[in-house]
Amino acid sequence: MGFRNWNENDKLKMGEINSDPKVMEHFPAIPTQKQTDEFIERMQHQFSKNGFCYFAVDKLDNKEFIGFIGIAEQNFESDFTPCVDIGWRLAKTEWGKGYATEGAKKCLEFAFNEIGLENIKSICPEINDKSEKVMNKIGMRKTKSFNHPLLSEYKGLEKCVLYEIKR
Repeated sequence: MGFRNWNENDKLKMGEINSDPKVMEHFPAIPTQKQTDEFIERMQHQFSKNGFCYFAVDKLDNKEFIGFIGIAEQNFESDFTPCVDIGWRLAKTEWGKGYATEGAKKCLEFAFNEIGLENIKSICPEINDKSEKVMNKIGMRKTKSFNHPLLSEYKGLEKCVLYEIKR
């Protein structure tokens, strides 16, 4: 997998991934194309500011864009923010191939060895077993459950887990 900053060509492709109800099943809503574009612009800004973001991911063999994996700043109101969190979202056709785990491990190496971060967190709704499995596979440990303040209106998603890994 190749990690890179986002470009304009990624917007429609990420919009297609975001429009898949299965990909977005643990989110409050399917983002509009405008919301996807704004997300990519935020990631471009974080990359310019910090040298990291949720990176656009391409397969190395054919340069096909398949989603994102990376680290990003999280600033919502909580007792553990601001923090840097690791996350991923891949096209459903790429699930089960180990890309999220492999890519997340590479991002942790980058975060600890290149940037010098001391710890990384990861968050998902308690019902998101797939993401929790990846968190465990990359060596993260669950530190707590909490009610996510940005998901308070979504009772099936509000209860989240926080995972952490230290350098």
